[in-house]
Amino acid sequence: MEDGQESNAMREQKKRDRQPAYSDVEELISTDSDIGLCGWLLVLFSILLTLLTLPLSIWMCIKIVKEYERAIIFRLGRILRGGAKGPGLFFILPCTDSFINVDMRTITFDIPPQEVLTKDSVTVSVDGVVYYRVQNATLAVANITNADAATRLLAQTTLRNVLGTKNLAEILSDREEIAHSMQSTLDEATDDWGIKVERVEIKDVKLPLQLQRAMAAEAEAAREARAKVIAAEGEMNASRALKEASLVIAESPSALQLRYLQTLNTIAAEKNSTIIFPLPMDMMQSFLKR
Repeated sequence: MEDGQESNAMREQKKRDRQPAYSDVEELISTDSDIGLCGWLLVLFSILLTLLTLPLSIWMCIKIVKEYERAIIFRLGRILRGGAKGPGLFFILPCTDSFINVDMRTITFDIPPQEVLTKDSVTVSVDGVVYYRVQNATLAVANITNADAATRLLAQTTLRNVLGTKNLAEILSDREEIAHSMQSTLDEATDDWGIKVERVEIKDVKLPLQLQRAMAAEAEAAREARAKVIAAEGEMNASRALKEASLVIAESPSALQLRYLQTLNTIAAEKNSTIIFPLPMDMMQSFLKR
């Protein structure tokens, strides 16, 4: 019971620890009253300047965001209410507003080959590929400097950490499980950055040359052992069949004569110039007695 209460307490603590990440998003989106008196004066001055320079200033105020992009607008350093804008047209004030475009499409990158020491002390080189996209543009801009670079570095570290807990046999056979574990770890770690990791795949596992030779020799020895076992089983089955045939021939002497004639027919069909006729042992014994 105490262990269950402790685990529940740990889950609640994790939930409380993760809650500020979502509340911070709401705090980042400021209202117009947060800019203060000086901010209002600058905004009014910017609006007045825009009106005085019409229609030239209209080209500086109208911005276009593509279907796969979102724009984060900053007014005097604060994110405007409403969060990301787009797709389509939106308006900014030339002097007080700035914006950052965020690509919402799925991005792929290769994980460089990582030298990993497995659980059974074997050094392997493993690389992979990661598919991710920006799920929350506001978090991707406000909570981290460079979400793409951070995700790449985190993917390399996660690959080494996950493979370090696996044996070589598990790495070679359980690639899907390893990829799923990496995806879950990356998705949880990048959630506060507004990143959604959609897929992780292990591309190649490179073994040292000496280990490849040892594994090839082991596989060859195993195949030879199986071949010898199969050959021995075939010999055993053949001997049993010959034993049963000899018992049938012993019961009927004419069966031996028919078998002899069948053998002569088979030899003659191959157009041989020499045919060997076996002599019965009884005939030979009569000559030996004389």
